[in-house]
Amino acid sequence: MPFESSKAKLVLSSEEINALKVITRSRTESVSCVDRAKMLLEYHDGNTISEIARMHKTNRPKVERQINKALQIGALPSLNDLPRSGRTNEITDEAKAWLISLACLKPTDCGYAHEIWTTDLLSKHAQAHCEVAGHTCLRKLSRGTVSKILSSNDIKPLVFRWKYKMDAENEANKVTDM
Repeated sequence: MPFESSKAKLVLSSEEINALKVITRSRTESVSCVDRAKMLLEYHDGNTISEIARMHKTNRPKVERQINKALQIGALPSLNDLPRSGRTNEITDEAKAWLISLACLKPTDCGYAHEIWTTDLLSKHAQAHCEVAGHTCLRKLSRGTVSKILSSNDIKPLVFRWKYKMDAENEANKVTDM
């Protein structure tokens, strides 16, 4: 007597079947999405989880997870990855605003000899003065994070180009050399 699966059957409408078939033939969808669509169609056709795992050269738990997700939230939504919690944002909005206000100041106003901020100088200045300003989340601020914060707020450094006037004698020599 063959093994009978106790798992619920995947019931798909004709529109869902057509959409899954289109995804399996797609050249622009991600590989994981195409594989998941193939697994769902094969399970709908009556293949067992072990057979599907062998066909895809993967393990049973991966196939089971995909089928369970499709049974819970539906076939088409289950093709995409579920949102994850991710790392919490450690830098507060107030700290970002303080950093942006620092970037809008001239470094000479803060006691530096530089004319413009570099991301390294700005990060070191922010690290040194963040606790006094009440933004302890900036203690480990890196240059890359400074760059990300400034670029996400469309803050760009001003680069000054100095023009020197040539004296009349040098300009006269320049004309005669040609």
